[in-house]
Amino acid sequence: MKIKHTLVPLGGGLAATALLGASLAGAAQAAPHVKPSESVSITSAKGIAAYWLESNGAALKAATYVEEDTTDVDKLTSTGTPSTDTKAGSVAPTGTTTTTTKSKNVNLPKTIGKVFFVDSAGKNRWCSASSIQGKYANVVATAGHCVYDTSNDEQLLDNWVFVPGYYQGKTPWGIYVGKQAFVHYDYSVYEDYDRDYGFVSVYNGVTVKDSTVTRSEYDTDRAKSGTDTTKGDHGYYDRDSNTYHVLEASDAGRLGDNVGGQGIAWNQPLKKAHYVFGYPQAAQPDGNKPFTGVTPKWCYGTTTAKTVGSAAKKIEEHVGLKCSMTAGADGGPWLLKYSSAKRLGYLNGVTSAFYDQDENDRVDYISSPYFDAETYSVYASAANVWSGKLF
Repeated sequence: MKIKHTLVPLGGGLAATALLGASLAGAAQAAPHVKPSESVSITSAKGIAAYWLESNGAALKAATYVEEDTTDVDKLTSTGTPSTDTKAGSVAPTGTTTTTTKSKNVNLPKTIGKVFFVDSAGKNRWCSASSIQGKYANVVATAGHCVYDTSNDEQLLDNWVFVPGYYQGKTPWGIYVGKQAFVHYDYSVYEDYDRDYGFVSVYNGVTVKDSTVTRSEYDTDRAKSGTDTTKGDHGYYDRDSNTYHVLEASDAGRLGDNVGGQGIAWNQPLKKAHYVFGYPQAAQPDGNKPFTGVTPKWCYGTTTAKTVGSAAKKIEEHVGLKCSMTAGADGGPWLLKYSSAKRLGYLNGVTSAFYDQDENDRVDYISSPYFDAETYSVYASAANVWSGKLF
């Protein structure tokens, strides 16, 4: 059993939105286990938005999922009961229920999407993620390995953005550039997968209008905007069509106002029903490729009665669930008390790792870190960061 850090009391029971106020912010910031990244400036954030949106979203389309070696997946072993550090608690979800997207009679949450970033090797990558409730309606939850660059301490992964409802280069509610990431200290320093979760405060969304213009108009716009892309207009030349384009950026509003936000729950009992959502794409260990990564998929089941571990990843305190989703689903939300009608529930985990329990060369279990009060205080740190708009 792992030793817990000394925790500033956060209270228990049913927590309301008011818990995300100033008094909690001070406690969360003081907690030794909360590790923030450096903050991304507005100037840098504008450049990041342009990186992903120019050339009709070419970089988004070219990105590939974060690779997990699913050709040699491990088996889960039971490790006992979770080390709860305070009473069970929760923060209620917020949002609308206007989406009509369905997947086999389950209404998919409007909050899910993909996070895109550039990894340490300079490659465009993506993971699954979800919007969750926060004081400023601007928080994204995903796996720690989809947020934090452990090779470059204290840094959010390069060019990090969240795209809710992403589909083949389309950004229906805009893209949301990460301002500041918060992870657990043990993940940032030791890559401890028992703490493989991350919460990111994001700037308001950005949408662009892509207009075809003449070479003269393009040159005029470039001279007016400058090459640093900080004034909201950015252009590009499409060699395939021999056309010049100007991108006109505008503010899309706050993430939570556009797609809502899931609630969050911590120190919950095990053996509870959850829906898990994500964008799986990797092949199964036997080479079969049932997933494309294009559309979100879901699993439904009851979590393991005991915490589980994996020697290969030095995991000691995860929660397991029977599911065949593969890599690409990393970071996807585990939702407790999910209402298909409302498309909202309580985040009580994120997909972290994949397993083959019956050794038939097919992924049949996934696991998430157990969410405790330390998880909640990491989340609360992100939930109390104001971001604002870029344009």
